[in-house]
Amino acid sequence: MRKVLTISITPEIEKEIRENSKKRGFDSISSYFKYLISLDEDLISKEDLICDSKDSIEEYKKGDSIRANSIKDLL
Repeated sequence: MRKVLTISITPEIEKEIRENSKKRGFDSISSYFKYLISLDEDLISKEDLICDSKDSIEEYKKGDSIRANSIKDLL
């Protein structure tokens, strides 16, 4: 079952949304928004980022980290 979602935006933002949707090859604005929502689901939260950073600092202090000069060194 589909639902309609109404949002209030300025004409400038509407134009930008339409242009971006078309430029990125989406058939509809709905498809574009679904894509954007899927990207949002993959974002890391601020809390998770802080937690991961603290864990990394602890690993570094314990000497459990690897010093790399490039990504190639890690692979």
